[in-house]
Amino acid sequence: MARPRDSDPQDDRDDGRDETPTERADRNWNEVLQELRVLQTGTQILTGFLLALAFQPAFADLSDGQRTVYLTLVVTSALSAIIALAPVALHRFLFQQRAKAAVVAYGHSALITALFTVSVLVVGVVAFVFDVVVGDAAAWWALGSLSALIVVLWLVVPATMRARVSAREAA
Repeated sequence: MARPRDSDPQDDRDDGRDETPTERADRNWNEVLQELRVLQTGTQILTGFLLALAFQPAFADLSDGQRTVYLTLVVTSALSAIIALAPVALHRFLFQQRAKAAVVAYGHSALITALFTVSVLVVGVVAFVFDVVVGDAAAWWALGSLSALIVVLWLVVPATMRARVSAREAA
């Protein structure tokens, strides 16, 4: 491993990694990029699906309410993509400015926000499809069920695991 520059302080954490803050920021940025890639791929697929719907013959049969939901989903999809790409734009803007730790922190916040918009998008798209194919009641069931699943898998399970890790480290 290359030795850090004199201006780069030695490892400031006892986590077994033996890395400087700059090395940690580089590693964390790579992790953020991997998560952005996963998130962006799913968002792009959903966006493509939504955009293709408007050009289907059955689109003319949608009610005004369904068109409003559709357009809301298209905007949510675009918003999700913009938020997920924001850390990359910031990285480009701050390239070689020695601000990697700030870019990583911003990337973390953007990813959390993008996960929220993607959850709304996924649930909304499925509820929309259920509404068009089966009807209102099925759409509400799909919306409620998937929302509950997201809350459990994206919030409750991680919070429980984080609490267990914290308790283990405190012991």
